[in-house]
Amino acid sequence: MDLEKHPAAPAPAPAGLRASDADRDRIAQILGDALAEGRLTAEEHSERLDTLYAVKTVGELEVLVRDLPAPGGAHAASPSASASAYAGAVGPAAETIVAVCSSSSRKGRWRPGAHTRAVSVMGDITIDLTQAVFEQQVTEINVTSVLGNVEILVPENVTLRGYGSGVLGNFEVRGESRGETDPQAPVVIVRGFSLLGNIEARPKMGARLVDLAHKLRKHLDG
Repeated sequence: MDLEKHPAAPAPAPAGLRASDADRDRIAQILGDALAEGRLTAEEHSERLDTLYAVKTVGELEVLVRDLPAPGGAHAASPSASASAYAGAVGPAAETIVAVCSSSSRKGRWRPGAHTRAVSVMGDITIDLTQAVFEQQVTEINVTSVLGNVEILVPENVTLRGYGSGVLGNFEVRGESRGETDPQAPVVIVRGFSLLGNIEARPKMGARLVDLAHKLRKHLDG
């Protein structure tokens, strides 16, 4: 008889529970992996990603990935293959950029994490991704601007999406439906709130990024 006590597996969240940011992040990662592995087409990934930020409950989120393997599931890649394919492919830890009555920037050849938080209070922040090295399919930037200015620049072939609002301020994401966007390139999601401030995200003409999804699939096949 095995008398060793094993911790009970956590119960799944009720389907009607309101979805948290962590719930959405988990689903976004599954969708990104599915695109990289060729389980979803670029169009299917784009449609599900749009729905991801529109639905409200955990149950609605789970519908988006019910035909996809969960990380570490029975149909996922073997542990050794998964480790070799994704080691270093999830980006660094989440980063926070703050500017209070000052200025701050990230630009040049840098590695953005899967999650970046930018807070500007009467300050200026520039996040330039045109020469960045993306190590994940989906990169999310959460922005709060109070009497400040935040500018985000991305390569012109990256898919750029925005979900936010402003109160006596401006929240603007340009280039969300441009025909030139490369469906296999990374997705940059900007979520933000502006109070008497300005948040602007746009593609930089002439700056292009290589096909990350193709490189990940090639790594998996190797």
